[in-house]
Amino acid sequence: MQDFHIGKLVVVGVGLIGGSVAAALKRERLVDRVVGVGRSRANMQQALSAGVIDEQAQDLTSAARGAELVLVAVPVRQTASVLQQLRQAVADGVIVTDAGSTKRDFVHMARDIFGSSVKHVVPGHPIAGAERSGVAAATADLYTGKRVVLTPLPDNENKFVERVASMWRACGANVIQMSPEHHDAVFSAVSHLPHVLSYALVELIASRDNAEELFSFAAGGFRDFTRIAGSSPEMWRDICDANADQLLRDIDAFQQALSLLAGYIRSGDMDKVEAVFAAAARARNAWVNSLK
Repeated sequence: MQDFHIGKLVVVGVGLIGGSVAAALKRERLVDRVVGVGRSRANMQQALSAGVIDEQAQDLTSAARGAELVLVAVPVRQTASVLQQLRQAVADGVIVTDAGSTKRDFVHMARDIFGSSVKHVVPGHPIAGAERSGVAAATADLYTGKRVVLTPLPDNENKFVERVASMWRACGANVIQMSPEHHDAVFSAVSHLPHVLSYALVELIASRDNAEELFSFAAGGFRDFTRIAGSSPEMWRDICDANADQLLRDIDAFQQALSLLAGYIRSGDMDKVEAVFAAAARARNAWVNSLK
């Protein structure tokens, strides 16, 4: 981590993701000053009181002057407005990166807004999070041992990509690279679709006349499967919108798999039901073992 030090870092959206970056860098004394920009006055005051940021700024354009790096960690629908406010900073050579869960949309926005200055913009996505939000959920250990995906642009100079990668490594993360297109396809299947399914299941149970009774009998399996339905609805609405084509493809594939299983159950072919379950169990166990 000694190869990274930053004078001024601007964090736009001081919640779980942005706040945890600031907390990790401050703990390791790898940043001199963190300026926070956010919508919620109460959340920003809490970030100041907790020492996650050193100062709060109302105007992002002014705050970004003299910064070495700006981290954008806001819901997708807010991103375009944030990037517009960073036009002069990027033109002046400030490096900008983000923490969004979709990348193709971010790349398109960045190209439209920054033009040739987009070489200073390095898209990223930390694979870490929780169902909680706000700076109260931030922790300096959030990224330890976690993956961060960078989706560099052909325009990026290596030194800009390495600067962003070094920031994430300083937070304890392992950095990998892939294209924006591949990123959105991968995370539609293993992140976006599971969230949609979790939200849908909870809503299904909650909409029934005997919802109170059903929830009273729900145990560990239901709690584990639906944990992510406690995540920010605003954030996941935006993700569904930004990655709609990939997500709809995966929803269609899941519906086909569910229909096939329903057909086996309807016809009483329990051998095929067991075969599906057995294949799924083998695949999951192999995945879990690979993590060890």
